Amino acid sequence: MKTRKMALAALFAAAISLLAQISIPLPFSPVPITGSLFGIFLAGALLGRSSAVAVITYLLLGAAGLPVFAQARGGLNILIGPTGGYLLGYVLGAYLLGWLVEQKGHSWLTLMAGMCLCLAAVHIIGTIQLALVAGYTFTQALWAGTLPFIPLDLAKAFLTSSLAQAVQASLSRAGLLQSYRH
Repeated sequence: MKTRKMALAALFAAAISLLAQISIPLPFSPVPITGSLFGIFLAGALLGRSSAVAVITYLLLGAAGLPVFAQARGGLNILIGPTGGYLLGYVLGAYLLGWLVEQKGHSWLTLMAGMCLCLAAVHIIGTIQLALVAGYTFTQALWAGTLPFIPLDLAKAFLTSSLAQAVQASLSRAGLLQSYRH
């Protein structure tokens, strides 16, 4: 991996860590609302498939005990706990979003489609782990950890798609990012 991509992956790992601190616990769910998806979406849209490296870096920092997860928590117990599946789903989600961007470019529709793929990966993996670890049925896990989040997650995707287009265009003109156009 080139030095520039490594530096960008580290930068996005830091951004995801900061955005995860925007966290709102919900009384009916062990899964909080967080800002981390903004970072995941931006990483996927701007870094392509190498966004997965940024997410893996973020997860490794958290697994090592650094307080990078929501509510300034860290530790391997978070990754294997009820909400860990959502965090692990970020890796596949970022990769899928990045792959689509590399294949189809940065149109708003492509970004939205990629972000919806990302959300699907995050919520499928997260719901499965939530059900297994928390002892919920799959339906209970859907109601506790996915369905209430979908409207806000789609709003995040909508906003981030527009922002990502502008940021990508500016950084590409400056020679800081690769432009994926087909």
